[in-house]
Amino acid sequence: MADRANIILIGFMGTGKTAIGKRLAQALGRPFIDTDKEIEKVTGMSIAQIFNKHGEIRFRSEERIAIKKACASRNAVIATGGGAVMDVDNIKIMKNSGRIICLTARPEVIQSRIKRKDNRPLLHRDKSIKKISELLCQREVFYKQAAEAFFDTSDEEHEQVVDRILHYLRGNTNESCGG
Repeated sequence: MADRANIILIGFMGTGKTAIGKRLAQALGRPFIDTDKEIEKVTGMSIAQIFNKHGEIRFRSEERIAIKKACASRNAVIATGGGAVMDVDNIKIMKNSGRIICLTARPEVIQSRIKRKDNRPLLHRDKSIKKISELLCQREVFYKQAAEAFFDTSDEEHEQVVDRILHYLRGNTNESCGG
């Protein structure tokens, strides 16, 4: 593993990017950057407030800036928003900055993880399996284009997923990564 390269976690909302990213950063002794949290700090608004007040286009613009800034770091673990990969410039920036790992989960698992949260603007009114599956389908090609490895978080504790990612990053790629 290139020791100055960032490790960038991508994937759909509710797959564990933030929770797993924090644990991965701690295990590696690296700083952790959550681009959604950085956007909230800079704008003084929650992601949902940005969507409600200014719309998705404004949010994606803020996201692009946050990804550029985060990817300018070295040796960090970075968690991105679920739709960050839908911008080809974001993918280029991330690929030039480090290794991209996609976290996945089955739609019903995603639904159970996000059902009580109202901070998911694209699923604000409709958290159905059908809606989640539609968004996953729209993004799948982008995730596949960006990521070098996929880890399904559906049936494991965060620590187990972190262990599998560490195993992968250390070059022991003979295990199945899921996805």
